[in-house]
Amino acid sequence: MDIRSQSIHFDADVKLLDFIDKKVGKLSTFLDRIVSADVIMKLEKTGQVQDKVVEIKLNVPGNILLAKETCKSFEEAIDLCAESLRRQLLKYKGKVLDRH
Repeated sequence: MDIRSQSIHFDADVKLLDFIDKKVGKLSTFLDRIVSADVIMKLEKTGQVQDKVVEIKLNVPGNILLAKETCKSFEEAIDLCAESLRRQLLKYKGKVLDRH
């Protein structure tokens, strides 16, 4: 699986990129036919608090799965996105297996 990370309005450090690779890489255990993953991280300023927004888009054969979370830290947002995508992958896998 090809994982592409993009950070908007800041530079992501190596530790954060490794965390993304580990969390998104684990999703391939639920479905081995994931083509690629696009991870977009943004800083949004709402009032006086800077919120961290993470959007993960998974390209699977015939479909695109998307998860977007806003949290106080990038790690927490990545965890929530990965969990959401895990549920979506299991649902997608069930639908694909039902067709065959």
